[in-house]
Amino acid sequence: MKYRSVFDIIGPVMIGPSSSHTAGAARIGRMARQLFGRIPREARIEFCGSFAQTYQGHGTDVALVGGIMNFDTHDPRIKDALKIAEDIGLDVKITTIDLQGEHPNTAWISLIDDAGTLKVKGISVGGGKIAMLEAGGFAMNLSGDSWTTLVFHKDHFGMIASVARVLADHRINIARMEMSRKAKGQEALLIIETDQVILDSIGTQIAGIANVAHVRILPPL
Repeated sequence: MKYRSVFDIIGPVMIGPSSSHTAGAARIGRMARQLFGRIPREARIEFCGSFAQTYQGHGTDVALVGGIMNFDTHDPRIKDALKIAEDIGLDVKITTIDLQGEHPNTAWISLIDDAGTLKVKGISVGGGKIAMLEAGGFAMNLSGDSWTTLVFHKDHFGMIASVARVLADHRINIARMEMSRKAKGQEALLIIETDQVILDSIGTQIAGIANVAHVRILPPL
C-alpha cells in the first residue's frame, strides 16, 4: 500500500479510537452498501483475525454497521449504529471466524433483502484505507478512492476496447482497470477507476454495448 501524503498515514477525520479498526471498518461497510446498491434488510458480518479479537473494544462493530447505513467515518451516529439499525429494522448478526492466511483486519459481509444477497470481503489496511477483495463471487481490489465503473457482462472479445472507446469519447482518463471472470465465456466483471466523474448518461451508453448485462457507477467514499 502506497501513501500519497502524511494525511493518509494519520488517517481520516473519524469517530475513534482506531483508523484501521474504526474508520477502515466504516469504509468497508459503506463500500459494501454501494456494491449492494440499496438498503439491506439483513446484515451478516463475520470478523477475522484482529477484527475478531477486538471488534467490540475498538468499535469495529458499530463502525461497520454504521457504514452499511451509509454513515461517513466522522458521523457521530456511528457510536449508536447498532441501536439505530434495530430501530430501522436492519437485522444485524455478528460472528467471528478463524481462517488461516487471511489479512488480520478482514470482514466478510452478507447483505440481504427480498431481491437477493450479496457477499463481500473487505480488509482494512491502515490509516483508514481499505481494499474490497471480493463481491458476488468476483475477485477485485477496490479502494473506494476514485470514481469506479463496474461493467457486468458476458466474457467476450472486444469488451475492454468497446468500453474504453466510450470513455475516450467523453475524455475520461482511466486510472486503473481490472477484469474478473467466473469462468471462460461466462459471467465477467470489468472494473474501471477513473480520474473524472462518470455521469449516468455515460453508464447508460456503456450498458448499450453488446453482451453487457448492467453497469454500476460508484462515487468515491
